[in-house]
Amino acid sequence: MSDFTDVGCIDELPVGRTKLVIVEDHRLALCHTRAGFFALDNACPHRGGPLAEGDIIGEEIVCPWHLWGFEVATGTCGGNASLSVGTHEVRIEGNRILVKL
Repeated sequence: MSDFTDVGCIDELPVGRTKLVIVEDHRLALCHTRAGFFALDNACPHRGGPLAEGDIIGEEIVCPWHLWGFEVATGTCGGNASLSVGTHEVRIEGNRILVKL
């Protein structure tokens, strides 16, 4: 059994967009930037805002509640490097997006 979970087709998520995916009861924000696909925990550490509903600006996802930005590759908050959200490994097989917790 693989440690990766299929969360969708690459064609379903255009560059600059996010979507909520659920892997083993974990809510993740799946992001597609010019650099590729990334998965982060969906809850902003500030007040639990739903990151999957936020905007992608460059290589950051911005929380829709209070506009905190997080680097999609590292989960680090651009305004405060001591804050971060969890990130998860993503790989592409054919046209499928796979995420590992």
